[in-house]
Amino acid sequence: MAEEIEWWEAETVEELVDAVAGDVAFIIESALDARGQALIALPGGNTPKPILEKLAQAPLRWKNVTIIPTDERLVPLDSPLSNVAMLAKIFLPKGARVLPYNSEAADYKLAGSAANARLSDLHFPLDLVWLGMGADGHTASIFPGPDLEAAFAAGKDVRAIGVAPDPLPSEAPVNRVTLTPSAIASARTAMLVINGGEKRRVLEQAIDEGAKSAFPVGRLLDKLTVPLDIHCLMD
Repeated sequence: MAEEIEWWEAETVEELVDAVAGDVAFIIESALDARGQALIALPGGNTPKPILEKLAQAPLRWKNVTIIPTDERLVPLDSPLSNVAMLAKIFLPKGARVLPYNSEAADYKLAGSAANARLSDLHFPLDLVWLGMGADGHTASIFPGPDLEAAFAAGKDVRAIGVAPDPLPSEAPVNRVTLTPSAIASARTAMLVINGGEKRRVLEQAIDEGAKSAFPVGRLLDKLTVPLDIHCLMD
């Protein structure tokens, strides 16, 4: 389990946006100061979007920042479901490098292999991995389903894998590629942002259960070896 878990509660969206954007900007700046470059993994979706837009206003050396999605839906880049398209729209104008790793491959496992090859050129570990969580306890695109065990069994040299969630999420019923648990767990810093008391209850249960949890997020967080900040917007 993460060395230390600290909860940060926000009562308004504005409070959450300011807190998370401020923390992420500090992590990026620290990486730039230490190594001259920053490699970060960011989520897509509705909850992160205003935070990402706020983050993009930070006066950072964006041209030295490489951004990858924590996971991506296997859709064309011009699809509204594409996570990397949202990231690119926000951060490319700032000069950041935004690396897509979706694929035209018809088979999601081949798409995962292609994504893993694309990520092999980057200098891991990640300076930051920012995770979200679904009501079913998935995080990134590590879902319950037939590919769950393969994701957790992937070795340290495997940074991305293709997955077919079962059942497919109603809001985006498509296959995915995702960072592997080992790639996520190796990050220098980790953050998780959730919205609402229901998700908090799922997350608390998952953390308590750890490696034995039926929720993917519980198993993943059990692998972390760095402190974890959890930001929660209260109902």
